[in-house]
Amino acid sequence: MRLRHIEVFHAVYSSGSVTRAAELLNVSQPSVSKVLAHAEQQLGFPLFERHRGKLIPTQEADQLFLLVSDVNESVDRLRQVAAQMRMTEKGALRVASTPAFGIDFLPWSMASYLEEHKELVFSLETLPHEELAGALLDSRIDLALAFDPENMPGIEGELLGHGRFVVLAPPESDFEAGKAVGIGDLAGLPFIRLDNKSALDRLLITHIESSGVELDVRAVAGSYRIARAMVAHGIGVTITDNVTARSAGHERITIHELEPELSFRIAALHVDQAPMSLQCRIFVEHLRTNLDQYLYE
Repeated sequence: MRLRHIEVFHAVYSSGSVTRAAELLNVSQPSVSKVLAHAEQQLGFPLFERHRGKLIPTQEADQLFLLVSDVNESVDRLRQVAAQMRMTEKGALRVASTPAFGIDFLPWSMASYLEEHKELVFSLETLPHEELAGALLDSRIDLALAFDPENMPGIEGELLGHGRFVVLAPPESDFEAGKAVGIGDLAGLPFIRLDNKSALDRLLITHIESSGVELDVRAVAGSYRIARAMVAHGIGVTITDNVTARSAGHERITIHELEPELSFRIAALHVDQAPMSLQCRIFVEHLRTNLDQYLYE
């Protein structure tokens, strides 16, 4: 089978019809039918049976599809790498991060960087922590930002700085402005717990459990940003990272240092077998400077 045969067969098999396959491939319906017929002619057996206007895969098609899917995935990856090479030639930098960085810190840092590097084109997306390594290894991105990255095979982390946990409370709370707050001070208050399983969450959970304080959980949030929004709407108090705490939006909160201090690493991630480009390294230095300013000035 030729590559075009594989693409058409995969599209028809996956979508279940020639019409939908044509839409996926952005070609005409007769073109799909013609390529499919040519593929069947070359193979010497039918791939689909036509029954009352529907395409039913043959047993041979079911077997071929398992192999074709791997080929199709490899071709997609090849296209992604080629696209990345084209973007690199044009002076592009593709960055991904967990949502905490992508909402405010990275756009703010990119804006100041572009003032001195007007020729650069940025691409930014947010991904779950567990998807960052795959995006780097597949060459979909050049750089990633993450909290306390665990051991990721094939990925190297470059320390940018340290963040720390803070307590968020509604403005009407009794906490004194500028005063640090301990876990014991949260006892008896409606508490918003995080329902996430990242390394950062485990660090916080261990800290709370070691305090021996029983918190009154009134709500569970799927992310630190959601917990922050809940605080802003008066649902309760929470503990979150100071990157999320200082990001734009939902100003009806007060931020208090957590006592004792609980810190974590913030790292820039890249593929360890592929040295960062000069542009990428310069941007990492820019991020290192900006992070300290964003969090502590």
